[in-house]
Amino acid sequence: MSRTTRSGALAAALALSLALAGCADSGTKGSGGSQLDIATLTFPQSLDPAHAVGSALPFFQATYDTLVKREPNGDFSPMLATEWTYNEDATELALTLREDVKFADGTAFDAAAVKANMEHFKKGGGADAKWLNGLEAVEVVDPTHVTLQLQQADPAMLFYLSDAAGLMANPAKLAKADSLKTTPDGTGPYRLVKAKTTIGTKWVYERNKDYWGEKAPYENLAISFFDNETAIVNGIRTGQVNAALLQSADQQISIESDPRMKTTKQEFDFQGLLLFDRAGALTPALKDPRVRQALNLVIDRDTMLSTIRQKRGTVTGQVFGPDTEGYDPKLDTYWSHDPAKAKSLLKAAGYAKGFELKLPRISAIVNDALAASLVTDLKAIGITLVWDDLDGSSAVQKVFTDRAYSGMVMNIGQSSSDWVVVNELVTPGAFNMFGTTDATVRKLIPRIQTGTGAEAKQAATALNTHLVEEGWFVPFYRMTYLHVSDGTVKITPQSGMAVPSIYNYAPAS
Repeated sequence: MSRTTRSGALAAALALSLALAGCADSGTKGSGGSQLDIATLTFPQSLDPAHAVGSALPFFQATYDTLVKREPNGDFSPMLATEWTYNEDATELALTLREDVKFADGTAFDAAAVKANMEHFKKGGGADAKWLNGLEAVEVVDPTHVTLQLQQADPAMLFYLSDAAGLMANPAKLAKADSLKTTPDGTGPYRLVKAKTTIGTKWVYERNKDYWGEKAPYENLAISFFDNETAIVNGIRTGQVNAALLQSADQQISIESDPRMKTTKQEFDFQGLLLFDRAGALTPALKDPRVRQALNLVIDRDTMLSTIRQKRGTVTGQVFGPDTEGYDPKLDTYWSHDPAKAKSLLKAAGYAKGFELKLPRISAIVNDALAASLVTDLKAIGITLVWDDLDGSSAVQKVFTDRAYSGMVMNIGQSSSDWVVVNELVTPGAFNMFGTTDATVRKLIPRIQTGTGAEAKQAATALNTHLVEEGWFVPFYRMTYLHVSDGTVKITPQSGMAVPSIYNYAPAS
C-alpha cells in the first residue's frame, strides 16, 4: 500500500485496505502512443480536488493542472503559475499566472479562480486541508497576478502548490454540492470519459484536444483498481494493464524473473512504530526517553528486513528521508540490535520487569510475520506487546478521535521537504496527537521554518538527530518499491510521491 506523508496517511491506508473488492477489466492492451493503462491499489472517494490525497493524486493530475509542477527530482517548474516571488520575510507569495488557459466550458483560468480554489481546499475538509491553515488571505491583484498572504513563513508552500492544494478546478463548479465528485472539470491534459468509466473499478480519460500545454504522450489513459498485487502482476503479464507499483517483496521477485518486463526501484516509505504517547498519558513508561531508546535497541532491524522484506530496503533509525536537508546517513544505523543494553535501560528507568504495550493492528499494514517479529523482540526485554485487531471502519475513530493507543505501526512516505516532515510528524497534529514537545524542539522548529540555506539545513539536521537520540519514533527500514511495466512504457519515479506523477509515463520507444 502506498502511503502519504500527510495527516491523512492513516485514512488513506485504511481506505486502501478496505476498498471495494473486484478486479478491473481494462479490455484492450495499451501500446505506444495509443493507450496507457495503470493499475492501482487505491482510488479516490471523490474527484473534488479538495479531497485529493496521496497515492490517488494521478486521478486528479489527469484532469486538473497544479499551480506549480514538481519535477521527478523534486525541483519546481512553471505550470499554471509562470513565476513566483516571496517577500523578504516569506509571508507573501506573489504568483504570475498564464493567460491562455480555459476550462472545458470556456471559463478563463485567472486569479479569481485561484482564490476560489484555495479557499475551497482550505474549507473542504480533505485530509490535506491543514496545509493551508496558515493561509490568511488570497489577494487578487489583477486577472494574471495573485498574492498568497501567510500568517507566517511556510517553507513547504511550493510543495503544497505542486500537490493537492495547487489543483485548479472550474470555479463555477465549486459552489455546486458534489458536482465535482464524479465529474472533474479542470484544465488538465485529459478529460474523464464518464460513459466508459466505472467508479470504483476503472476510470477512463481521453486526451484534451484543447490543452494549453504539451500534448500528453498517450491518446487515452485508464486507471484500473485491483484489490491485491497478485491480480496486478497477472494483469501486467496478460496485457490487461501496462504499468504498476509493486510493494510486496514476493510479487517484486516474481515479476523480475519475466524478461519482458521493465522495472525501476525506488525507496520511499519507511515502516516503523510511530509513538504518540511520549508524555506517558496512556503508557507511563513511554515518558522516559530511556524506555523509548530501549524500544529502538531491541528491534532486530536487519533480521526483519531480511525475513519480511527479503532484504528489499534499507534499515533506518530516522524519519527524515534521503531527499531532505536534515537527513544524516549515520542515523540510519544509529540503533544497533542490543537487547542487553535495552534491558539495562529499562531497569534504570524503573521497568526491570517490563510493561504492557497495546497497539492497534490493521492486517493490511501489519502482516502476521511482522506482528510476530515485534512480539518476539519486545518479549526479550519483558515488554508484552498486545495487538488490538481493527478494521478500517473503527480504526480512524479509535486511533485519531479517541486517541486510544500509545502508538501505531505504519508505513509513512518520506517527503523531500524538511518542513513537510516536521509539520506532519513533529508539530501538534494527527501524528503528534498529544502535542509532545521539548526545549530543543521548540528552539529548532522556528529555525527550520524561517531559516534559509545553511541555517535551515543545520537546524533540520540537529532536529533529526535530537528526535533519534530521544527515541521519538521507532523506524524499522525504508522499503524498496518496484515500478514495473509490460515493456512498452518508460516509468520515471517521482520524488516526494510513492506513485509517479501522470507526467512520468512515456512510450518506451
